[in-house]
Amino acid sequence: MTTADYIDAGDAIDQGTLSGKHGTAPPVVAGVTYERILSARDEPHNWLTYYGAYNGQRFSPLDQINTENVKRIGPAWVFQAGTSGMIAGASTYAFEATPIVVDGVMFVSGWDGWVWAINAVTGNEIWRYKHAVPFDVSLCCGNVNRGVAVAAGKVFFVTGNAHVLALDAETGKRVWDQTYGDVRAGESATLAPLVVKNMVIVGSAGGEFGVRGHLDAFDLESGEHVWRSYTVPKPGEPGSETWPADGEAWARGGANPWITGTFDPETNLIYVGTGNPAPDFDGEVREGDNLYTDSIVAMDVDSGQIRWHYQCTPHDVWDYDSISECILFESDGRKLLGHFDKNGYFFVVDRTDGALVQITPFVDRITWGAITRDGQVTPKVYPDKEGEPAHFYPGPAGAKEWTHAAYSPKSELFYVPVQDVGATATRRRREFKESIPYWGAGVNVDLDGMTGSVSAFDANGEEKWRWRARLPMCASVLATGGDLVFAGEPSGEFNALDARTGELLWQFQCGSGHHGSPMTYMVDGRQYVAVPVGWGGWAEGFLPGMLGAGHGSALMVFALPTE
Repeated sequence: MTTADYIDAGDAIDQGTLSGKHGTAPPVVAGVTYERILSARDEPHNWLTYYGAYNGQRFSPLDQINTENVKRIGPAWVFQAGTSGMIAGASTYAFEATPIVVDGVMFVSGWDGWVWAINAVTGNEIWRYKHAVPFDVSLCCGNVNRGVAVAAGKVFFVTGNAHVLALDAETGKRVWDQTYGDVRAGESATLAPLVVKNMVIVGSAGGEFGVRGHLDAFDLESGEHVWRSYTVPKPGEPGSETWPADGEAWARGGANPWITGTFDPETNLIYVGTGNPAPDFDGEVREGDNLYTDSIVAMDVDSGQIRWHYQCTPHDVWDYDSISECILFESDGRKLLGHFDKNGYFFVVDRTDGALVQITPFVDRITWGAITRDGQVTPKVYPDKEGEPAHFYPGPAGAKEWTHAAYSPKSELFYVPVQDVGATATRRRREFKESIPYWGAGVNVDLDGMTGSVSAFDANGEEKWRWRARLPMCASVLATGGDLVFAGEPSGEFNALDARTGELLWQFQCGSGHHGSPMTYMVDGRQYVAVPVGWGGWAEGFLPGMLGAGHGSALMVFALPTE
């Protein structure tokens, strides 16, 4: 009996409940332990954690699909997620998750509190779960969710109203549910949890509403809260001198870690990127560098204590969150971390102490300011005076937003999706009010003159090749052992590029724009490449001309022909 037969045999027919279908999945997640996740790339047929492994590389050693045969792949199955839900709008229902696959079972989350278990061979739904998210939740940038974590027989995910839940991986039934954010103040959650040791680690969102960011850890068995680490220091704590001494700017300072971190078991550190300060564009009310906003932050995973930080954009007045992935790699015997920032620069730091190793621009147009090779930042163009517009590159969505770069230890290259889009911001003073957007400016993103690329860089910051796109590249990329880089476009094309040269080898029109994260897995000796498609989720911030494009909201899966 194959894996597919086993799953379908357990797919009990139980329809008609509020939460949807309730079949039974095989107990594949019961055997997922911390030790297995530590060695995730030793079982490349699975995708056990958000980035594929703790190192954040988004690289799979699978090579059945390669540069020679990729032109032959085609659709294996499609899962239509639909657009059902309470929260509706022009920029919602983007499918931004990374699917998780364990021994033939796929787990994936969607907007509005949805989680599905799917047969990874056939695309048949096994069970679904729906968390009730109030329709009036304050959301900055779309009703989205970026994925789940699995371990110890459970599936973990967060919700738009700042809950973290554990579901039984076999049945989809709720095991525990904890609130970790104040939804009334504008806190929310969108990231995929990270399981480390016996903990589920999650970060908060909502910096655009003037909240104080934090990272939290929960016991994966009981849901008990283990620790919280605030990413804005209160008065008297290290870093508090970078905020105004009087008032409560720190208490509404932002710095939300709203993208999943990476982890190094040798340093015992979790590495997270933090978001913008609040208000986003009005720096006059928060004089100083505003730590730990726009920073790479390393925390002791057992306690949440901050061990070191590197701030990419001090005193940010451009909305340049540094939430992008922290890719862990080694070079010349040194433990390093690579980070492509919204501000347009590629940072490499020593991940043991945060020392800067190299910095280089990765996008052509950078007019907001300049950063020297030794890390000195000089602002040039910003919304300084009330009512006076300031136009700068990159715009607030950044040269790369949250969508992820990849690193191939095979080619020793980084692959980054690039957005080259400008914007105009006009400062407008706004008094802080709880749960009301606290931007401090009106913003218009350019409708013309934008472009994009997938660009390949080595660890020294040297660009090796560039595949030019007609539009900004607004989705994560995937690197594989078959010397391929997969990348989706806003106009719907899903592309396979040669990892060594950047040559376009294959393309498929998915019918909706890409703003999610592809991954790959293998079942019964057949490799699959899965990509969520569905347009929305703050499209007005990076490509407003496509705000009305079709949503799609489907999971597309590709493979080589079986004959």
